[in-house]
Amino acid sequence: MALQIKVPAVGESITEVTIANWLKKDGEAVQADEIIAELESDKATFELRAESAGVLKIVKQQGETVPIGEVICEIDANGQASAAPAPKKEEAAAAAAKPAATPAPAASAPKATGGVKEMKVPAVGESITEVTISTWLKKDGDTVQIDDIIAEVESDKATFELPAEATGILRIEAKAGTTLPIGGLICRIEITDGAAVSAKQESAAAAPAQPSGDKTYAAGHPSPAAAKILDEKGIAAGQVAGTGVAGRVTKEDAQKAQAPAAKPAESKPAAAPAVPAVAGARNERREKMTSLRKTIAKRLVSVKNETAMLTTFNEVDMKPIMDLRSKYKDQFKEKYGVGLGFMSFFTKAVCVALKDFPAVNASIDKDEVIFHDYCDVSIAVSTPRGLVVPVIRNAEALSFNQIESEVIRLATRGRDGKLSIEEMTGGTFSITNGGVFGSMLSTPILNPPQSAILGMHNIVERPVVKNGEIVVRPIMYLALSYDHRIVDGRESVSFLVRVKELLEDPGRLILGV
Repeated sequence: MALQIKVPAVGESITEVTIANWLKKDGEAVQADEIIAELESDKATFELRAESAGVLKIVKQQGETVPIGEVICEIDANGQASAAPAPKKEEAAAAAAKPAATPAPAASAPKATGGVKEMKVPAVGESITEVTISTWLKKDGDTVQIDDIIAEVESDKATFELPAEATGILRIEAKAGTTLPIGGLICRIEITDGAAVSAKQESAAAAPAQPSGDKTYAAGHPSPAAAKILDEKGIAAGQVAGTGVAGRVTKEDAQKAQAPAAKPAESKPAAAPAVPAVAGARNERREKMTSLRKTIAKRLVSVKNETAMLTTFNEVDMKPIMDLRSKYKDQFKEKYGVGLGFMSFFTKAVCVALKDFPAVNASIDKDEVIFHDYCDVSIAVSTPRGLVVPVIRNAEALSFNQIESEVIRLATRGRDGKLSIEEMTGGTFSITNGGVFGSMLSTPILNPPQSAILGMHNIVERPVVKNGEIVVRPIMYLALSYDHRIVDGRESVSFLVRVKELLEDPGRLILGV
């Protein structure tokens, strides 16, 4: 009996995974604990191991999204991984050749196989709820081929062609002029055997021999909507050239038509203008959204809809920090093995300010506000898979070198796609640095359920006034987005001013004052 391998539980809030890659092929022998596939959730990538030795049978294909606990593959311990399918193909070929040797009887008429294909009104547009059957191009009882255009259906916006969804005998259920809702039954097709195809091909071959000069019923005949428009304009149907199937006058043709008395000499300009030629390639491509990108999209939209988000701004003179870094960066690197960056200064300043303004470090849980007496600072990291936000735990208790080491560790794991669920769970406040990409100013969006996020930007030399004199200083704009439901304007502005004061006098961070 084959062992069923199910999608394991990979995190508390993860309900489904996507099969990113199969490392073993269907029918291939695998060993116990061998990695056979890579699974991708909205937060991380996981490896799927074989639970026993045997022959792999893949149930879910690469790219499919599978719920937690559903069967993803099977391993047959008694199976053989040899190339057994080859004899089956030879047997199938021999079996196929055997009936082919007996002459098939000539098909005089299509025979129904008993199968019936019901054709219903397809969804033709987001706001369209019903359509009208304007013309049947095939008669009841006619033999139709799959993809043959059998009717025209008309909505309040456009006319659409209805192709046959199977080969067989047409049985019309709704007559021309009938209005049906989306999903309503239009017709049935009694599926026929191979003789129907032969009969169809013979009739199609014989059709050119008939005189083709006769016009069909559809030629010059307006659809119901087109007839109404032409009546309002006082134009006869025969005066309008139809562009629909078999020369039928569509709603668009009627809208473009001009009354002869108004513009007798402008029959030619009524044609649609030619599309101007465009130089250069105009290629397009489609890519399926990853689980991470879909989750990011859902969370961002929910934040905009469920929070009262505002943003306040300030600017910081970065010269004191830059001077301090220039003076001690070599000794810092030699002693601790990591560089002295801006992130440690901002993280320490944020932790001090969060202690002074606890509402900025809080979150909402239904009708309660949760205040945290610790600072778990989330650091936004851009990765090839999208934006991830790993957390620095108890940042208020870490030194400058510990913060720098933790930032480097988390950023590296994030870019390698190795962050665990625990490393990205939680967080009481976030910091994002758009300045590394050249951003001058932005309004960062909240990271729920947190109540605030600080946005850093690029450093630009700007003229400022110091002690009554205009001087050039390296200035960074700061942006604090916050949830106005629990953070008032006074608290948000005071918090950002506190961060500014600490950054412009870094000695206060070191002394803790």
